[in-house]
Amino acid sequence: MGGSGSFPIDIVLFGMIAAFLVLRLRSVLGRRQGFERPAEPMQPEAPVRPMARADGPIIEGHAEPVRLRPLPDPASPPGQAMARMAGVDRAFNPTRFLDGAEAAFRLIVTAFAAGNRDGLRPLLSEDTFRAFDGAITARESAGETQRTEIRSIHAATIEQADLRGTIADITVRFITDQVNITLDSAGHPVAGTDAVTEITDLWTFERDLAAADPTWRLVSARSA
Repeated sequence: MGGSGSFPIDIVLFGMIAAFLVLRLRSVLGRRQGFERPAEPMQPEAPVRPMARADGPIIEGHAEPVRLRPLPDPASPPGQAMARMAGVDRAFNPTRFLDGAEAAFRLIVTAFAAGNRDGLRPLLSEDTFRAFDGAITARESAGETQRTEIRSIHAATIEQADLRGTIADITVRFITDQVNITLDSAGHPVAGTDAVTEITDLWTFERDLAAADPTWRLVSARSA
């Protein structure tokens, strides 16, 4: 993801305007050497995830998380696919990819929380953007708001990788502690919980390694 230098990822604040969010996105995703490691962001006051829920073990206390980022065995299908990616883009690095995938996770959750369509658009494929836009529109029509606080990211690991020609897909499993709650127009909870819950997501990022555009875009987001 091109360029020889890298810029540290700054703290992402909930109230950022769309233009600034887009600039930060480019600093995270727009480098040919792969995703860059972000600085640890402040916790947003009211981020939202598209599929807010409370299905998972409730976490008691606030112990420091143990962050896991094991890479696939080089002999495994994902490991072999990523070796082929490095053959197409010699600067590709799986560890730096995971660093930036975590930053992208936080950016997307924050932009969705704010209903920031302009901020989301450059991070997502067209189909994924339409799904996120539809969720935001439904929330606005119902007069509802969602609160999602990412308390910690315990793991960001590569589950799958594939290379079709020059099109690279990498699926990352995120295990996070979050607070998710949906509020009606009067501020009353209608879904979710304000308890800390462990949530597992599978996000797939895609990029044409031969294209001038260095951005990896989210093409699929689902719960695991």
